[in-house]
Amino acid sequence: MLPPDERLPFELVDFGLGPYVHGRPSRRFPVYTRGNAGEVYPEVVFPLTSSMSVALAGDPARDAMLATGMMTAAECDEDADVHMGVFGGYTYLNLSVSRVIAVRTPGTTIAETDATFLGSEDIAPPHVGQRGDRNLMATVRGIRYGLSMLAGGPLSGFESDRSEVAAWRRSLPEAATASDDDLVALVEGAIVMLSRMFGNHLLVSGGAAAGLGLLRRVCEKRLDDADLALTLLAGLGDVASAQPSWDLWELGRMVTESAEVTACFESGLEGLEDRLRAEPTAAEFVVAFDAFLERHGARGPNEWEMACEVWDTDHRYPLALVDRMRVAGPDHAPAVRAALLATESEAALVAARSRLRRRHRRWFDRCLESAGSYTRAREAGKEHLVELIHECRLALHELGRRLAERAGGAPDDIWYVLYTELDDYRSDPASLAGVVAGRRRTREMLSELVPPFAFDAEMPPVSTWERRSDSEIVPVPVGSVLAGIAGCPGVATGRARVVLDPSQPGDLGPGDVLIAPFTDPSWTPLFVPVEAVVVDVGGQMSHAVIVSREFGLPCVVAVTGATTSIPDGALVEVDGTAGTVTVLEGSVSG
Repeated sequence: MLPPDERLPFELVDFGLGPYVHGRPSRRFPVYTRGNAGEVYPEVVFPLTSSMSVALAGDPARDAMLATGMMTAAECDEDADVHMGVFGGYTYLNLSVSRVIAVRTPGTTIAETDATFLGSEDIAPPHVGQRGDRNLMATVRGIRYGLSMLAGGPLSGFESDRSEVAAWRRSLPEAATASDDDLVALVEGAIVMLSRMFGNHLLVSGGAAAGLGLLRRVCEKRLDDADLALTLLAGLGDVASAQPSWDLWELGRMVTESAEVTACFESGLEGLEDRLRAEPTAAEFVVAFDAFLERHGARGPNEWEMACEVWDTDHRYPLALVDRMRVAGPDHAPAVRAALLATESEAALVAARSRLRRRHRRWFDRCLESAGSYTRAREAGKEHLVELIHECRLALHELGRRLAERAGGAPDDIWYVLYTELDDYRSDPASLAGVVAGRRRTREMLSELVPPFAFDAEMPPVSTWERRSDSEIVPVPVGSVLAGIAGCPGVATGRARVVLDPSQPGDLGPGDVLIAPFTDPSWTPLFVPVEAVVVDVGGQMSHAVIVSREFGLPCVVAVTGATTSIPDGALVEVDGTAGTVTVLEGSVSG
């Protein structure tokens, strides 16, 4: 661990339920949102990982912003969590920063910026302009950076980062045989590396958003159809967040081809893995499943949080996804959909280019290439970052197990201590037992609450937050049209299936429309067997949109309250071009 005088301060704040992680909002940039952050960090954070990040990771968002030139050091260095922070135990992104950058970017509007990444449009407080929002020098620096972005500048470090992570993983000792000190040192070094690479990832993500924005603008100005940009980006191929779905599809086909393996699944998810490993005819499936875990095990729900389970640490998650894959017909195969999508996208591209003059065509081609390259790199960057995080997860899992074995308590107690307390906890876990128990209770209570989607300057009192168990289901009448943000074009009709947990998809399958609260990569394999996707929150660069485009699924995001207003089983029409969901018939059961 670092010497005490090199650690950054980290405090817990009691905001109503006991001391827990709570940051300091910016005065200059006061509006924060769960939009996009809710996909990456859907659950309450843990004290250990939060405090380690503060102490070791620095502020990669600050570094990325300064690299673009769109913000000044004075703006970034406010004594607050300027770009992102944890408030009330939940992670938030700063919406005001994105909006000010939009003001400083020629041709960009605040509404476009909200829709691209955050999907916060009518939920978040409106932007209140301040003196200093416009900054000519920042605009000039941003234009200069934008030109370097179109030339692929931010992509230059992407491949080296991926290679570095792969080499680092190969060099790691076996967690079971490493010393306690080695396990801690592994995580400390990884977080420093993660911070540097996350800064690069933010620049690539910005490039993806800018590329999409430029493409939309040229489609609107020269072709009178801004939404054409989404069609042209459909079926990009080689999108890392879609690859697990392809591999899970193959596992699903292996199930359908074996009566014995199918019988294992038909007996239910409880005890499924044990049945599979005991079934002689399932040996080929088991080998393929283990290979899947080796390749994609770092992915899963809340994969950016080291303390949470992922596919590698809880095999029930991927097996539940395979169970849904096996019921889909051949027409839902990702390869079939991708081929159809590629044909449609190519036809749209040919038609679009034929309508452009030569000089406009060159600019159009450049914007399209940039949007595609940065989108692929953004998703691939997430993959190697979560692989790095997963190695930290495994190391701290092992350390927590050892400490519990030696001194009692639970293996996951380790996640409730602060980084500055870790040495004391390792020496005498019992001395912090009361502290750990208190923080665990606080986290459990926070997990039962719905944090505000957005707030302005000050987090509303926890006493005003809605309880998840009290969330009222208010079905909308037949004929209702719910509006959101167009994600992937196309129209599909199907029975709404409201799924709140990707590990419990129920009987979701062909003919259904997935209605989800949000989607991270652990959700996207559920896209394969369905006809369309509707999500409560999310922008046009969310996982739901990017993966839907790979599969050619009509998708609408930012449909506020979809999971509590669209009746499960209702017949709905999803128009991914218009960004609407229409309730055609009520639930069959109701």
